[in-house]
Amino acid sequence: MSETKTKFTKDSVIGDVVKSSPAAEKIIEKYFGKGCFTCPGIKLESIVFGSTMHGVDPEKIVKEINELE
Repeated sequence: MSETKTKFTKDSVIGDVVKSSPAAEKIIEKYFGKGCFTCPGIKLESIVFGSTMHGVDPEKIVKEINELE
């Protein structure tokens, strides 16, 4: 059996991404800051929402996260 790696999209919820791929925390922190992890919105907000709030290209973040591991 081969392990299927989760592919994230710009619509993925930030909290779900970090839970599924703990290494993604460094990328989220790089673009959104440490405050993201204490914000209750982490359980509801998508990468594209965070990107809009922080003026970052969501595709760039998704690409970096999907290249992990």
